Amino acid sequence: MTLVTDSTLEAVGGIANGSTVLVGGFGMAGMPVALIDALIEQGATDLTVVSNNAGNGDTGLAALLHAGRVRKVVCSFPRQSDSHVFDGLYRDGRIDLEVVPQGNLAERMRAAGAGIGAFFCPTGVGTPLTEGKETRTIDGRDYVLEMPIHGDVALIGAYKGDAMGNLVYRKTARNFGPVMATAATTTIAQVTHVVEVGDLDPEVVVTPGIYVDRIVQVTQGRP
Repeated sequence: MTLVTDSTLEAVGGIANGSTVLVGGFGMAGMPVALIDALIEQGATDLTVVSNNAGNGDTGLAALLHAGRVRKVVCSFPRQSDSHVFDGLYRDGRIDLEVVPQGNLAERMRAAGAGIGAFFCPTGVGTPLTEGKETRTIDGRDYVLEMPIHGDVALIGAYKGDAMGNLVYRKTARNFGPVMATAATTTIAQVTHVVEVGDLDPEVVVTPGIYVDRIVQVTQGRP
């Protein structure tokens, strides 16, 4: 059964130094800010963070970076108008970066969740992003071999969850949360509402409870 708790600190308990943490969110939509704040308080460090971007403003993922807890970021969009925290750390040589095209990022995590050992993809062929990777020509088109991205932990934001861990999302919060939930050893979800088992229509459940280990209800904000 999924652990349902009202303590964000309990939810992130046991995350170890050096973990690879998949952090949901499409910008701030679906960003599990309360879980990230708890992770800062919990103290885990030397983390590798996998996310769509490298933080917004000074909250959420940006706050985790500012606290000096992250060794490396794997993302698609490291720079945007409000990514000043990451930008400063990277320019100072205090954080490593791996840029992954957005579709590849999602597919590499999906592959991890599906048990796929690797896959060939045409995105990025001939660019610095694929230097050193195996390439193959298939039906006259060049492809590069991409490896799955596995997480020790996934921190995701959803709209509703039940005591079995089933989750539904709001809008673009769905973009990365579902694949991250499948790709991590431990998945922790921040939800706006916890409902009784049976209250969620099975037809609208996006992430089945088998992938979710812990749920915490956070009423402030809307993942």
